[in-house]
Amino acid sequence: MQKLSRSKVELFLECPRCFWLDVAKGIKRPPPAPYTINSAIDYLLKQEFDVYRKKGEPHPIMVKHGVEAIPFAHKDIDTWRHNFTGVSHVHKPTGIHVFGAVDDVWINPNGELHVVDYKATGANQHNVYDSYQRQMEVYQWLLRRNGHEVSPTGYFVFARVDKGGGFSGNGKGGGTALLPFNIFVESYTGDDSWVEEAIMRANETLKGAAIPSAAEECEYCKYREAGT
Repeated sequence: MQKLSRSKVELFLECPRCFWLDVAKGIKRPPPAPYTINSAIDYLLKQEFDVYRKKGEPHPIMVKHGVEAIPFAHKDIDTWRHNFTGVSHVHKPTGIHVFGAVDDVWINPNGELHVVDYKATGANQHNVYDSYQRQMEVYQWLLRRNGHEVSPTGYFVFARVDKGGGFSGNGKGGGTALLPFNIFVESYTGDDSWVEEAIMRANETLKGAAIPSAAEECEYCKYREAGT
C-alpha cells in the first residue's frame, strides 16, 4: 500500500517532478538545515498544553485570546502527534494511506475539534503562509475522515522571539541566560475541499509512464537541469 504523508502531498503541490523523484524513485531534495529551535518549542508547548489537558481546563493563553475550548483528551492523541503514525486514513478511490502528525487538537463546548499547529519564528512579523494553511486543512480532512466533527476554525500558536527583550540572566560564567518569546494565538478558517483532488492527481502522477513536468518556479529542478 502506498503511503503519503501530509508533507508529501505538499511536495506534490510544489513540484510534481520532485514529488515523483522522491516517492517513486527515492531521490529526495537536499535536506534543509535542522530546525532545532522549532523542535524545542514544539516539545515545550506540547508539555505545557498537556498539563491543562489532564486538568480538563483551558490554557491561560487560550483564555487570553478568547478561545472557547480545552485541549482534547483523546486516547489516540499521542498517536496523532507522532511523526510516523499521525492521524491516518486509507483513501478508498486510490488505496493510498494518507497520514499527518498534528501538533495539538482542542475541543469546544459543542463537541467540535479544532486543529492546532505550533509555529516558531524569529522574524519581526509572523506570516500565515499558504503552506501553513494547506497543512492545517489536510489535518482537518484526516480527522473528518476518522469520523470526528471538526470545526473549520483552526488555530496557530505562534512563538515569536522578542528581540527587544534581549537575553535575561546574570551573564556571568556558568549563569543561565533566557531568550524571551511572545506567545499568541491566531485563528484560521480552513477549507479542505481541495485535498481529495490533490490525492487523486498525486496518484495519477505516480502511476503515469512519463516523468512529470517540473513546476516552473521549482529552484531544485532548475539547479538539476543546469548541471546536466
